[in-house]
Amino acid sequence: MTTATVEHQSSTTVRTLSIIVIVAGIVLIVTGVATWFSVSNQLADENITVSADAERFAGQPVDGPLTAYEEAAVINKHALEATGGLTYAELDRDDPVRQTAMTASFLRASLFTSVVAFGVALMAAGVGLVLVLIGSALLVMNGGDRFQVVVEGGEEA
Repeated sequence: MTTATVEHQSSTTVRTLSIIVIVAGIVLIVTGVATWFSVSNQLADENITVSADAERFAGQPVDGPLTAYEEAAVINKHALEATGGLTYAELDRDDPVRQTAMTASFLRASLFTSVVAFGVALMAAGVGLVLVLIGSALLVMNGGDRFQVVVEGGEEA
């Protein structure tokens, strides 16, 4: 009895695709982490501190998604107090507090943009991790992509 191990021709293709998926995952993880720290450092460089009357994080530096979101909420609260509860669009064009509402709106938009950037960075890193896991699973499964052919009488198939 002769035993021969035969590989499927697709095993090389699966291995190549697995490695491509793993590399893509690593790139997404690195990009996500780099983006997170870049946005965090740029926010920290602005030296913004969460207002003392905030519900959470009062007095803490704005350098992450939670503190940025909280400061945006406080800015909105202050702007509505200054405008008597009216938004920028609701104020008369000649109203002197319209400039305050506009500035608050711009500040909030900037802070919300950083919150979105943190979310995208986290999503990129998460998708990267999933790709690394999928690529690794494919590699492991491809390692078992072999079968043995047993030929009776010493003949090879």
